[in-house]
Amino acid sequence: MNALIYIMDPMCSWCWAFAPELQAVRARFANLPISVIMGGLAPDSTEPMDKELAQQIQATWQQIEARTGTAFNHDFWTQNSPRRSTYDACRAVIAATRIRPDAQEGMIDAIQRGYYLQAKNPSDRAVLTELAQQIGLDDALFSQYLGDEMTQGMLQQHLAIKGSLGIQGFPTLLLQKGEELHWLSTGYRQADGIIEQLEKLTGER
Repeated sequence: MNALIYIMDPMCSWCWAFAPELQAVRARFANLPISVIMGGLAPDSTEPMDKELAQQIQATWQQIEARTGTAFNHDFWTQNSPRRSTYDACRAVIAATRIRPDAQEGMIDAIQRGYYLQAKNPSDRAVLTELAQQIGLDDALFSQYLGDEMTQGMLQQHLAIKGSLGIQGFPTLLLQKGEELHWLSTGYRQADGIIEQLEKLTGER
């Protein structure tokens, strides 16, 4: 059986740019199931992001805007105290999926839109709980799941899968075809090329 494997992080700016490309791929191959793996871009930290790294990330946002036309709200950098910490955003997706399996996509989208368009800081659990509530999840249950051992254990499983695949960056999209793995993207790639490759691999024209 063929299936897609998508390794990403909700706070990865290139994953935000890739979101409409992935949507186009999934629309074309609606019959292909997809497993979404949280890649864990940056571990837990309470330390403010250093100025040099903040400038590097801001420059990346500007680069992505110029290359892809993806929208970013640069007010994030003046309205927040950024931290290099994305594990809670990854846990939030896992927690949301535990509550309601069909909430996975909505939680990813809510985090990305909150971060990149609304200048919210998804490194903060209060922000993640607010976003979960916006997509119709019980905030108390979500908050409980966000911090419990099961969600942490599931994140470790996701990170182990990422490690076993040798993933170096996000977004990464793979096709699992029986026992074979085919790389569709290692980093941002437009949908047209992925769709063409998938048509050849699956025989679907």
